[in-house]
Amino acid sequence: MNNPINTLSVTSRILVAFATGALITVFFLPAWQILLYAPQYPEGLKMNIWINNLTGDIDVINGLNHYIGMRPFSIKDFPEFAYLPYVVGFFMLLGMIVAITGKRRFLLLYLVLTVIGGAFALYDFYMWEYRYGHNLNPEAPIQVPGMSYQPPLFGHKRLLNFDAYSFPDVGGWVVMGAAALAFGVWFFEWYKQRRSSRKNIPVAALLIPILFFSSCSAQPEPIKYGQDICYSCKMGMADPKFGGEVITKKGKVFKFDDVICMTRFLKSGTLKPDEVKQNVVVNFEKKNDFIDVKTAIFFNATELKSPMGSNTAAFSSETTAQTFKGNKEGQIVKWDELYSKLQ
Repeated sequence: MNNPINTLSVTSRILVAFATGALITVFFLPAWQILLYAPQYPEGLKMNIWINNLTGDIDVINGLNHYIGMRPFSIKDFPEFAYLPYVVGFFMLLGMIVAITGKRRFLLLYLVLTVIGGAFALYDFYMWEYRYGHNLNPEAPIQVPGMSYQPPLFGHKRLLNFDAYSFPDVGGWVVMGAAALAFGVWFFEWYKQRRSSRKNIPVAALLIPILFFSSCSAQPEPIKYGQDICYSCKMGMADPKFGGEVITKKGKVFKFDDVICMTRFLKSGTLKPDEVKQNVVVNFEKKNDFIDVKTAIFFNATELKSPMGSNTAAFSSETTAQTFKGNKEGQIVKWDELYSKLQ
């Protein structure tokens, strides 16, 4: 007779079966995506990574990579594609065994293997990016000493005049959601057992799966002066007292060396207002300290000499702006007035 302490509830077994069945999605949808944006490619270039294939703008990306010495992307260079479908099949089989038998120890094994498999997949992906980004053809037409072209493992990275983004695609999000559901079942069963034994469960233990699988919200990125390029005027960003960033809801960050470049970009219609999550400006008094434009106070004066001629500095409060102004000729304004004024 099964010991109820070591057996999953019917609800938990159904949830495990559902999470396991959802893994079939990766056979029909891409698991990961790499996006490339540049002034000459405003719509972006996309590479979809499946468990056994590469699709998207591969030929265009390979053509661009030729100039910087990167090896062309080819399916034959990925031995992982030969066995990844079997790995997914194994996890689906193991998950179904968990759901049918209801054994908690089988669920624990499933979760341990999930963590190990996920860590190995990230390491393998990182090494794949490293090889392609560092092993460059010494006879490439374009060579930048000390430059490598490794895409980000997750998130954003600037590569010459390209903004590179790396995120899970639909199949990848489904896999992560399935793993989160399996972990949730485990902690629910653990909590239920603890409660039946009249023992308190640590709050931190309940937060682990939530924190582990929660997605990061987009935030301003520190400006790399001397490396980053203004998205609008294409000038190198060099003055740490000026500048701003437009952050989209999808996590893309547009950097500008002057607030006038940022306002021109916002007025250009490149982004719809509902696509923008936040507009921030650089605090004139502190390098790489960003202030939301809605709360920033601006001082406009000809003697400031900003990179592209807005001659406008941002401050965190009206008091600091007034203190800086002193007896200087100029005007203190808020964002709406400044936005309307700059052309």
